[in-house]
Amino acid sequence: MIYEINEKQQRIKYIRVLEKFFTRTISLLKLDNFDKDLFKQRTRKNYEDLIKSKEIELYSDYYEGIKVFINKTMFYLEEHSKTFEEERATLLKDANLLQKEKNSSNYKKDKHKNQKFTDGY
Repeated sequence: MIYEINEKQQRIKYIRVLEKFFTRTISLLKLDNFDKDLFKQRTRKNYEDLIKSKEIELYSDYYEGIKVFINKTMFYLEEHSKTFEEERATLLKDANLLQKEKNSSNYKKDKHKNQKFTDGY
């Protein structure tokens, strides 16, 4: 029983670290005055925090997508163009697709389903 609780705690901790890296990276990419050197520096620091946590197998497409996003981000830190604009655009697009996937799994209730207009035809 104790082992199971510890496993759940490890899983939650790993998920939080993944999401923290993801959100921090997105906020750096979305800055109006984007600085690739600052981005590299902060992303490497965030990645070190990620490495410190124990990796746990996650079966959700969303979390697997975050892992792919992180790997792509780290690859772009080493291999990138001079301006970093193409890489930035690709990462932002991937991040938006991941956020859409997460939001699509949320159920949204139709608030005004009884008030829809019907004209009788």
